Amino acid sequence: MHFVEAKGILSSGNGMNLYRGCTHGCIYCDSRSECYQFTHAFEDVEVKQNAPQLLERALRSKRKKCMIGTGAMCDSYMHCEEELRLTRRCLELIDAYGFGVTVQTKSDRILRDLDLLTSINRKAKCVVQMTLTTYDEELCRIVEPKVCTTKRRYEVLQIMRKHGIPTVVWLSPILPYINDTQENIRGILKYCGDAGVYGIICFGMGLTLRRGDREYFYAALDRHFPGLHEKYHKKFGYAYEIPSENSDELMRYFHDFCREHHIVSDIGQNFAYLQEFPENKGYEQMALF
Repeated sequence: MHFVEAKGILSSGNGMNLYRGCTHGCIYCDSRSECYQFTHAFEDVEVKQNAPQLLERALRSKRKKCMIGTGAMCDSYMHCEEELRLTRRCLELIDAYGFGVTVQTKSDRILRDLDLLTSINRKAKCVVQMTLTTYDEELCRIVEPKVCTTKRRYEVLQIMRKHGIPTVVWLSPILPYINDTQENIRGILKYCGDAGVYGIICFGMGLTLRRGDREYFYAALDRHFPGLHEKYHKKFGYAYEIPSENSDELMRYFHDFCREHHIVSDIGQNFAYLQEFPENKGYEQMALF
């Protein structure tokens, strides 16, 4: 990893990325795409070492409290967070200044900061977002090799529920010929139902591939799924959207399950919930026991 002095930390939508790059090693990662203009190796994580100072300045200058988001591009709980603790320092500021937070991660390292997440949720609002893609544990270790498996993330969701912290799951991506089966989707959705998640964000059954991301993904296919690279290339060429042949069937199952279990599946409604601060729309803390 290497360190930089950032010029700013919050986007126009109040999102922040404390790091650039990632060490989780997920084979499908869109953040590797060339369009994001990385000037360093993706695993050589760029650390915005002055992020807490920039965040405190930004929070002090805001006239209204709002939700602060983190983890959209780069996971805030990568391996380096154990030592650097930038995410924790920023959560301490969000808590102290009375803002809300929504954190997107695949890592159980988030449990280290359960005290702060609980405090933020008690004073304002906290939402934890977890990405779930692969129910089978052995397959998950191939697809997402350097982060905790789906079963452990499910356990994290349960712990959040126990502490009254609402959760949203990202069901994405679903990889054609790898995990685009009803068995896989059924297993993930059962986890979601058991954990009492507020909503599930799913843009469809498939994935997207762009230059930079595509080459990394195909190299992983060559290592772990011989012959599948050629099958992808023959069927999809250089397309950006790579839909599953089972998409219609799986999406019907997904929506039916969400209706039956009163889980929000509308993408717009989920994003509105993530951005909604209590003072703005009369948010009432959910009792999820």
